[in-house]
Amino acid sequence: MTVTTPQSHVGPTEEPAPATELPGRRSAGRSTRGESRRNLSTLRATDVYAMTGAAAASLAATWVMFDRLLPFNGALGFLVIAYVLFLGLYALLVSFDEDGPAVRDRLAAAVVQSLGLVMLAVLGFVVVYTLYEGREALVHLNFYTDSLAAAGPLDPLTAGGIVHAIVGTLWQISIALILCIPAGIVCAVFLNEVPGAFSRFVRTIVEAMTALPSIVAGLFIYATFILTLGFGLSGLAAALAISVMMLPIIIRAADVVIRLVPGTLREASYALGTSRWRTVWHVVLPTSRSGLTTAIILGTARGVGETSPVLLTAGYTADLNANPIDGPMVSLPLAAFKLVENPEPTYIARGFGAAAVLLLVVLILFVAARIAGGRGPGKLTRRQEHRRVRASHRDARRFAARTDSGRPTAGPASTSPASTRSTT
Repeated sequence: MTVTTPQSHVGPTEEPAPATELPGRRSAGRSTRGESRRNLSTLRATDVYAMTGAAAASLAATWVMFDRLLPFNGALGFLVIAYVLFLGLYALLVSFDEDGPAVRDRLAAAVVQSLGLVMLAVLGFVVVYTLYEGREALVHLNFYTDSLAAAGPLDPLTAGGIVHAIVGTLWQISIALILCIPAGIVCAVFLNEVPGAFSRFVRTIVEAMTALPSIVAGLFIYATFILTLGFGLSGLAAALAISVMMLPIIIRAADVVIRLVPGTLREASYALGTSRWRTVWHVVLPTSRSGLTTAIILGTARGVGETSPVLLTAGYTADLNANPIDGPMVSLPLAAFKLVENPEPTYIARGFGAAAVLLLVVLILFVAARIAGGRGPGKLTRRQEHRRVRASHRDARRFAARTDSGRPTAGPASTSPASTRSTT
């Protein structure tokens, strides 16, 4: 007996209706399958046309208002009104081709990119203006090799220099980094690895110290280190004042960086039986090395340009002092501040030259820090790779020697001769 299964009627294949369709984009005689993905990061020709047209129209409309219609004047007001008109016209032009989310995205991108261009222009203006004003002093070799001990305000730029300020800056920032780097990283590790009420209290104090005025740090070191303990004005006192400014910046930035280390890396290390501090030393710190370098750079940028703490704790001298423990020691920011106060053009040129040298010193320190700590996790230097290869060769020779001597090797498949005899 055979059982026949009723077959359902199979008609012509009908294409299912699309789930969603973009309004105004349905092709004649065709149906789209779902909504197409919109790529917001690609710059299209229509975006360039809209941005160019909005910029030209905003400039023209602002010029008409300032020159013909309204009694306005001033470059700042012109730029502000033109920028507001540009944003409105750009949003209007983009809305002709895009919907609401795309319009908001393009408008936000225009605002962010324009602010970035403004910050870049301001930074470039500061650097170019400093170099331009100090160009007369920067071309003389004695400016980098002599001090101002034998040069007066009326002497030409061929006499005197700022070597005493360069040496003072290097001494002060080096001492401050020696004090701040270990303390800052250890404190950041403590805040992340030892949670509790005390760590929350320390984090609150650190966040409050990031907004500490520099003059308060200088007064604190002046009252404790100089007046109470009896030490004189010196480069060490200035380095301590700079450390007070640098330490909360390094702790706060390093705390954020260490928090970004994935918890799975810590869990994998704990699963292998390692302790908390070995996990921190071999997993957390190497993984966040590049971010910790950035934290140190931020702290250095805060401390290397301080003037008021150095003025209160190190004093001012026109002579070279290479001893940070005894005697006044001037730094580049303080030297630039003191030199531009003098009305003589030669001293003003030396002040701007000192500021330009300070920019160069900061750039060298940043590049050195990036070279030292800019490698990502897992990236080794040539020396480290060579050590790893030699360790692998030693392990291979040790395993081969154990195999030749008949000793068991690690693994579930290896059996010792004694166990073989017992089983036979």
